[in-house]
Amino acid sequence: MYKLEFLGKARDDLKRIDRAHQRIIKEKLLILAENPEALKNNIKKLSAEEAIYRLRAGSYRVVFRREERRLVILIIRIGHRKEIYLSLG
Repeated sequence: MYKLEFLGKARDDLKRIDRAHQRIIKEKLLILAENPEALKNNIKKLSAEEAIYRLRAGSYRVVFRREERRLVILIIRIGHRKEIYLSLG
């Protein structure tokens, strides 16, 4: 089982999202922490050099890094699918 850690921006991103979508995102994150393979159809690698991935949660995306040595999933950003990739660049 992985531990979830949020960067400051990701925590702020989550607070700005309405409660219904927050619940969906939190449920997906708990499943991700428990067993990342269960969501493999919703996960896509974004960067070839770094191990940065995105998780689909409805119309929102969670950008994260998985650190195998520490068993940590570091949540980098959370946002609507139309805007999240612009904030990464």
